[in-house]
Amino acid sequence: MFESLTQRLSGTIERLRGRGRLTEENIRESLREVRIALLEADVALPVVQALIERIKVRAVGQEVLKSLTPGQALIKVVRDELTTVMGSQATDLNLNVPAPAVILMAGLQGAGKTTTVGKLAKHLKERRKKKVMVVSADVYRPAAIEQLKQLAEQIDVLFFASDASQKPVDIARAAIADARKSYVDVLLIDTAGRLAIDEAMMSEIKALHAAVSPVETLFVVDSMTGQDAATTAKAFSEALPLTGVVLTKTDGDARGGAALSVRYVTGRPIKFIGVGEKPDGLDVFHPDRVASRILDMGDVLSLVEQVEQQVDKDKAQKLAEKVAKGKKFDLNDMKDQLEQMQNMGGLHGLMDKLPGMGQIPDAVKNQVTGKEVPRMVAIINSMTKKERRNPALLNGSRRARIAKGSGLTPADVNKLMKQYQQMEKMMSKLSGGGMKGLMRGMKGMMGGRGGMPFR
Repeated sequence: MFESLTQRLSGTIERLRGRGRLTEENIRESLREVRIALLEADVALPVVQALIERIKVRAVGQEVLKSLTPGQALIKVVRDELTTVMGSQATDLNLNVPAPAVILMAGLQGAGKTTTVGKLAKHLKERRKKKVMVVSADVYRPAAIEQLKQLAEQIDVLFFASDASQKPVDIARAAIADARKSYVDVLLIDTAGRLAIDEAMMSEIKALHAAVSPVETLFVVDSMTGQDAATTAKAFSEALPLTGVVLTKTDGDARGGAALSVRYVTGRPIKFIGVGEKPDGLDVFHPDRVASRILDMGDVLSLVEQVEQQVDKDKAQKLAEKVAKGKKFDLNDMKDQLEQMQNMGGLHGLMDKLPGMGQIPDAVKNQVTGKEVPRMVAIINSMTKKERRNPALLNGSRRARIAKGSGLTPADVNKLMKQYQQMEKMMSKLSGGGMKGLMRGMKGMMGGRGGMPFR
């Protein structure tokens, strides 16, 4: 998300960094570029106008002009105002109510409501340690109930069975009664959507809301619909007392206009953003971190949290102990590291959280397709156990066999082995206790010998 906006804004910011002094004229010139970048990112026009006006008032005033580093000060103003328009800080779910806390999910058909129910259930179970139940009140879409049942089994939360012949209000009431008996902390109710807003859908969801009195009513919207996302969210917020918004499919949205528009247009906070189809693809929405990513400053805090949550600590500890004892880092260890990277979204998933990515040419970034790590794992899987433990055995004929077995080329196997050798050198430096040696090894790896892996 935000790739196109980041590229446009990072160019403007780079030109500002070198300025020793900013005048009203070059501030206006820069803001003209910011305005065009926001409009191209499909940000709603009222939001663009309000944002530019707020930046201009702060920037043209004394705050920037008397600053020792005016370029940096203007960047800070832009970052602060982007943060404010998206909601200033992360907004938590209100679960401080007598159990079960009922969360009602609303939205149009195809926005990803059912998938989001599964992701949110996993989030509440694993990160908030809540006992969760899910129920589907979507009696119109074929297989909606079955889809939610399968998701519940996959993430191991309670599922309340419903039937397409029942009324949505009856389903919800029965689920609440069962949740009380089962001592459930949170009940998530999936609702029906339509292809467009209509009176029948709004009447049904209003009746459902009145019957269950949810503590949270979350509007689920597809971020790829851009300005339409904000318009649809506004219509729902006028019909229902929404408490928050979940933006889905953000990994497919290069513009990010919805994220910048929804809060301003609806007055409701974005609470979560959904990425991909996997059950763990749901992140808490932090406006300040997102603003940093838009301005190409990266999002190191989210990256650290991601590592904390998704890295297998037992495997990491075992590898650390192995290296400390001076034992050789082998291809089994490399495979473990690659699989953990894949769990965090692969190279592509990590890239957008790193500072300075807007400055990297598209030709280089486009080489990272998401297939790199699976291909490297496929190569290692094509080796025998003996070869993985002792990579020195891999002569030309063995490498040709491995390439054939993995469906790749001997050149791909050679690239992997080169990367393995660099990692192995780093690990051996670490076992010697020399931090300087480790840093030199990392520098060598980042030096780009051999270029991007597996184009």
